[in-house]
Amino acid sequence: MCQALYHALGWKHENRFGHSDGSNHSGEAQPSPSAVRTVAIPVIYLLVCAGGLGGNSLVIYVVLRFAKMKTVTNIYILNLAVADVLFMLGLPFIAAQNALSYWPFGSALCRLVMAVDGINQFTSVFCLTVMSLDRYLAVVHPLKAAGWRRPPVAKLISAAVWAFSLLMSLPVIIFVDVQEVWNTCNISWPEPADVWGAVFIIYTAALGFFGPLLVICICHLLIVIKVRAAGARAGAGRRRRSERKVTRMVVVVVAAFVLCWLPFFTLNIANAVFPLPEEHSSDGLYFFVVVLSYANSCANPVLYGFLSDNFRESFRRALGLRRSLGLGTGGPADPRPDKSGHLRTTALLAGGSRVNGHMQTSQL
Repeated sequence: MCQALYHALGWKHENRFGHSDGSNHSGEAQPSPSAVRTVAIPVIYLLVCAGGLGGNSLVIYVVLRFAKMKTVTNIYILNLAVADVLFMLGLPFIAAQNALSYWPFGSALCRLVMAVDGINQFTSVFCLTVMSLDRYLAVVHPLKAAGWRRPPVAKLISAAVWAFSLLMSLPVIIFVDVQEVWNTCNISWPEPADVWGAVFIIYTAALGFFGPLLVICICHLLIVIKVRAAGARAGAGRRRRSERKVTRMVVVVVAAFVLCWLPFFTLNIANAVFPLPEEHSSDGLYFFVVVLSYANSCANPVLYGFLSDNFRESFRRALGLRRSLGLGTGGPADPRPDKSGHLRTTALLAGGSRVNGHMQTSQL
């Protein structure tokens, strides 16, 4: 998710561009690019870019297009999709640098690409954290949190997430530039470069992954405790099922994020403590965890389609598949029968929502 962080997270030898990290170099011959780095890696990046742009652009379209999709949870999903789209837009530039073995786009675009990349890396994990907090409020404190769980509030929180991500990305914005020796877009730390790099590893891992992950785990642990305690009690069955479906989707999206990003942060922390040998196998392992983290941006739209009925229907309608699948011409906001055979409408889905709109349904 973050090209700028890849160069600065302590990879001591060949990074994914085939050059050393941001420390100073002098008098070293530039290594000849291999076919893997100049052909295979750029092609993989471009494939990931195409999948991520297509899927997340579709998510953005359906959330903005269909009225029923404008729920609190989907507002956070919208911001997560925007972050992934902006993140994917930087991949063609990175692919070009891999193919050419230098950065041909100038200093200004180098700073822009890496700055946007850094901002969106933090935005993604913070959006997942906010989504988990929202699930906690919806399940554990549904009545007390009704005033907070409204689309206008969700939009303000999302704006705060972007602003905080910008603040967190300042080290990348300040120190990234086109390096004079290698002519690559990278982070160049001041001396002592090793100390700055090590501090940045801790900074990004703690605030950009493990810290938010701890908050996410606590939220879902409390949700599990609440659901088990309420399992034996009757009442609000339809709304409870809806909340559980939304919570399950958020849990799966978070789990996919962890599976894609944990190897990357683990490998970089391990490399900072015990530098890995400068071998092709180490480079291959690092490239694998980098691509795995990129692939997370492609996974989310697929998960939404599998886990959310409304997202699945909205995707079908946006892609013009409803007629061919015999689904009719109605949109996601149209009433349709549920599994029990009763007519399901927007009003019924809202469950206990108030007429004045202070309580936002969690239906996806």
